[in-house]
Amino acid sequence: MSDQPTFIHRLSDAEVAAFEAAAPDGPLSGVTFAIKDNIDLVGVPTTAADPRRTTPAAASATAVQRLLDAGAVPVGKTNMDQYATGLVGTRSPYGACHSVFSPEHVSGGSSSGSAVAVASGDAEVALATDTAGSGRVPAAFNGLVGLKPSKGLVPTTGTVPACASLDCVTVMTRTVARAREVFTVIAGPDAADPWSRAVPQRPTPARPVIAVPVGDLDLDPPHQVAWEASVARARSQWDVVELDIAAFLDAATLLYSGPWVAERRLAFGEALTDDPEVDPAVREIVAGAPDLSATDVFAAFHRLAALDASSRQAWQVADALLLPVTPTHPTLADVVADPIGVNTRLGRFTNMTNLLDLCAVAFPGPVRGDGLPFGAQLLAPAGGDLALLDLAAAWGGEQVDEAAAEDRVELVVAGAHLAGEPLNADLVARGGVFVRAARMAPDYRMYVVDGPLPRPGVTRLPAAQAGAPSALEVEVWSLPAAALSGFQATIAPPLGLGQVDLDDGTRLLGFLCSADGVDAVRDITTYGGWRAWRASVR
Repeated sequence: MSDQPTFIHRLSDAEVAAFEAAAPDGPLSGVTFAIKDNIDLVGVPTTAADPRRTTPAAASATAVQRLLDAGAVPVGKTNMDQYATGLVGTRSPYGACHSVFSPEHVSGGSSSGSAVAVASGDAEVALATDTAGSGRVPAAFNGLVGLKPSKGLVPTTGTVPACASLDCVTVMTRTVARAREVFTVIAGPDAADPWSRAVPQRPTPARPVIAVPVGDLDLDPPHQVAWEASVARARSQWDVVELDIAAFLDAATLLYSGPWVAERRLAFGEALTDDPEVDPAVREIVAGAPDLSATDVFAAFHRLAALDASSRQAWQVADALLLPVTPTHPTLADVVADPIGVNTRLGRFTNMTNLLDLCAVAFPGPVRGDGLPFGAQLLAPAGGDLALLDLAAAWGGEQVDEAAAEDRVELVVAGAHLAGEPLNADLVARGGVFVRAARMAPDYRMYVVDGPLPRPGVTRLPAAQAGAPSALEVEVWSLPAAALSGFQATIAPPLGLGQVDLDDGTRLLGFLCSADGVDAVRDITTYGGWRAWRASVR
């Protein structure tokens, strides 16, 4: 469980059990999901990160209800940039979230808690929203898949509007396959949503052509290195063409410089005048919306139409556009120093997506040299959702058919390779995907193994020597079988891989410690797991 302010309302064990008892058998039976707190869950207040909103929702949002009907189980409402206005994850009275890869770096927003919930293992899936990039920036900063469907394809009924004509309900997961499963459940028109629409899906091209930008993108140096590696990877998989993306970037600047900011004022402007809980940055952005005449509004629409026409030329030569999700990964301190400027820069490659009626999927790219994740994204015209998921799966080497799934190995990790821990990035880079949280059988002990990077050593003792039952917290990850030998070569003695038993009777490959690494003085079993011990010594 994350020690961050991930949730605004975490459901109690009894509340989760009630949802589990009511869940039907369905395509997502037992799958846990978190919900951004601008999306309704029946019986729970929808705050949009404003503590003055305390009225419980009378019904669940359409997307939430469709997940419930498919057998999924909610675990709570997640933290967010207030009123979904921000890409940083710090504009919340409930506290600022950080990337699970670094306590100094932002989680990204506005769907900050949704990303952290999935990345830290608190939920398998999270619902989020994406008006300007809020479903992709936090996914990128936490090593996740973030699917932003075509506008209107997933109903926004039961969602607090930020910019109603552009808002999208989105999905965050660890794998493309899971994102596809959730998407197929929640997509489809809803008569209660005036922005809802049916969007026919285009087939995945047999030989995809991917566009990449020509020229300098003004990326921070670690991002630039990862981006160049991403382009090289794209060239190795697909036919690649270079394009001038000036029209896309110019469209991105319109989102916060024209009538769409006024639309945010229409959505929740009344809170700006009498609500002391409104975040200062949110107030500055929305209260500062220009007083536009009808002529100004139409001029902005005409400008967008011209940019849209120019950008559509890309789809004459390419099936999808590959971009970084962001130009940088700022620290919390960076945001404090320049809250508006940092946020503006983060939206450079995401703000235009809904304005230009595109769908998008963000996914982990090559890990940066400093160990932070780098997020790439693919964009396509509306109706390309499933095709983009196919391309993202191919990028990550995900096998989506049952026969190919046999070529993966499930691996139990207990320490430095856990989500958010220092070596998790290496596991992800080798194609590792999170499967589930688990516990070991009760006769295992955990010891601290000293070294440049402290690690846990797990050893099984005879029942008579094991002491009180421990049931150590671990995670199960799936790794491509072809990557296993290379991964195993990175494991330094006294640790190695062997068969381990979980408390549900499952036997899987996992980390074990040889006898020469066991020091009874460094026994940390009573903490129940590596994360709990690490938290105790911080």
